[in-house]
This record gives sequence, C-alpha cells and structure tokens, in this order.
Amino acid sequence: MRALLLAAASLSLVACAGPGSAGYGDGILLFNGQNLHGWYSDVPAADDNPEVTPSFAVEDGLLLSRGKPGGHLITEDSYSDYRLEVEYRWTAEPGNCGILVHASTPRRLYGMFPQSIECQMHHGNAGDFWCIGEDIRVPNEVERRGPQEEWGVDEGKRRRIVNLTDGSENPVGEWNTMVIECLGDTISIWVNGDLVNVGHDCTASSGQIAIQAEGVPCAFRRVELFPYE
Repeated sequence: MRALLLAAASLSLVACAGPGSAGYGDGILLFNGQNLHGWYSDVPAADDNPEVTPSFAVEDGLLLSRGKPGGHLITEDSYSDYRLEVEYRWTAEPGNCGILVHASTPRRLYGMFPQSIECQMHHGNAGDFWCIGEDIRVPNEVERRGPQEEWGVDEGKRRRIVNLTDGSENPVGEWNTMVIECLGDTISIWVNGDLVNVGHDCTASSGQIAIQAEGVPCAFRRVELFPYE
C-alpha cells in the first residue's frame, strides 16, 4: 500500500522538479547567516525571566536551536505558495525539532505551540505531520492516524499523521535536507530527496514559518524560500 501511495504522490515530485523551475522564482534566504533578522522568539519561559538563556542563536554562520527552554523562532512575515528548503543536523544526541508552516495564533496548544501544521524533524520520524489547531487529509489516513473518531487538532486528540517512508534520514551528525512545498491547500515533504508525505485539504493555506526548540540542540545552515510565481 505504501508503495502505491508513493507512486501516486511522486507525480507531485515530477511536477516540481526543483527550485527555480516549474514556476518557482529566485530563492529568498530567510536565515542570512549572520543574525536573526526577520525572526522573533516566542519562548514562554522568558515571559517572567528575561535573563533566561536564549533558545535560539547564531554561531559560526549557523542558526542554532538549543532545544531548551521550549519555544519557537517565528518569521515576522507570512507566506503562501512556496517551496521551503532547510538544511539541518543534530549537533549531539538526536531528538526532537520541527518546522511549522501556516502558523498563526500564538500558543494555541499546551501554552506553547502556535496554530499550524508541523513538519516533523524528530529523529526517526522526519516527515510526519502534526496537526496543531489546523488539520490536513492524507491517503489511507486511518492506517496512518488511527481511528477517525479520535482525530482532532487539540489536546488529547490524534494529531500525528505518520510519514510514508523509513530510513530517509542521514546518519546522526550529517546534514539533512528537508523540502516543504506549500501550494494552495496541499503540503508535500521531501527528506534527502525522498518524498515522505503529501497532505491535501489543509485548513490553512498561508501563515508564518516557525522553527522549534523542543528538547535537544539542532543546527541549521540554510533556510531558503522559493515563491511560486
């Protein structure tokens, strides 16, 4: 079944051969390699303690998510119809992080996560969807999400939609490339060239982009957006 789903979803990969082609414009570097211009942090632990160690920083040309305290680095601007390319690696023990797209209402979930669709980077699960106040449909959803009566986008509901592949991530310490394509109400994810998830009928089609701090350090050397024209 998964092979059939991947074969069908590969049509999206053929239609969008790469940035700069198939209708995509020139890349926009969301991370400039020098500072966090164009981004702001939303870290609940900093609300009452401005001296808390920042969860996000720039060191040696890399954007670092330190993992703790938990929170998000969020773009000041909102985006729609684009292809986002992110290069990341775990700097120590692997763990959890993610890229959120179509982000809007701050702290919608658990007093920390903005309303969005998360494109999971958790080691071993890169490419899962997590629904955070927004929802999305995928083929064979009962198998990948669980009983339909338990689906939802808030606390206590089945918000995780498992990706389609295993083994797409590179060994720990090596750089990975995640590509997230948002076109209309469809979101597609590639990890190191493998198409790992495609969702449709998303309840949002635009919003901010966010990077998580969720447990362990993760480094980013490129965060580049290609607008669809």
